[in-house]
Amino acid sequence: MTTDSDPTPRPAATTTVVAADGADAFAPEHAKRRGPGRNLPAAIAVGAVLGGVLLCSLFVVPQAFPVLVAIIVVLAVLELTRALAHGGLRIPAVPVLVGVIGMAISTVVFDVQGLLISTAVAVCVLILWRVSESMGLTALRDVAGGVFALSWVAFLGSFTLLLFGMEQGPLLVMLAVLGPVGNDIGGYVAGVLFGSHPMAPGISPKKSWEGFAGSLILGVASVTTFGMLALDVPWWAGAALGVVLVVVSTCGDLSESLLKRDLGIKDMGHLLPGHGGVLDRVDSILLAAPTTYIMLEVLLP
Repeated sequence: MTTDSDPTPRPAATTTVVAADGADAFAPEHAKRRGPGRNLPAAIAVGAVLGGVLLCSLFVVPQAFPVLVAIIVVLAVLELTRALAHGGLRIPAVPVLVGVIGMAISTVVFDVQGLLISTAVAVCVLILWRVSESMGLTALRDVAGGVFALSWVAFLGSFTLLLFGMEQGPLLVMLAVLGPVGNDIGGYVAGVLFGSHPMAPGISPKKSWEGFAGSLILGVASVTTFGMLALDVPWWAGAALGVVLVVVSTCGDLSESLLKRDLGIKDMGHLLPGHGGVLDRVDSILLAAPTTYIMLEVLLP
């Protein structure tokens, strides 16, 4: 064990050229703000397939849902660790992936207590694994990146399993997913048709206040309607949950956009045509799932 910086060569900052504001440097200004910016047919097709897989795992073969969540979280963590490598962080893959799987299994078997204990164990193993190679500021940065990956993706993502384990769990998971889906679709349509006032041009130039209004309309309508018809949730509780889910989903999108901007990359991955990577698709759900879990306990204990 050494006590100075890690001798392993660090990867270059990035090899992807992205404009300072995260958009194509050569695109006209109106295209940055209002253009579709994606392969729409591919995005629709992939979205339909993902929706079908989710519905089948929830209502046809419910035993497959925890497996699906574990696979998604593992892929998202791998994308995040590769992205952080562009920033010079070398996160040990073995303890992080083992921790992710252990957190998913513990959540299914032991509920909230299992999630909390397994998260603490995963963080401890990550620290010991990394400092066994070297110590110093470099190791501290790598450990911080690993804890960030476990907390953001694995810990928050496990709340979908907590929702699934509750009474009427599949419907509660659908409720948590409908908020981000309505946010994305409503924001995309309203932004393309009417977007002219950027929400955060330094982070995500294509997000507009008009798009956010569309997100609110469709997101709140989807959550409220589904809550009333499928779960007998009072309209006011569904509306309150819908508003909060749209807000946290937007914050999730902007947070990931800020991270990608700082790392100098366009997408976290390329596994899903028209969407980018797995993490690009589930970033909003990672915040929506714990928000739904907490708000249901507060509004309808």
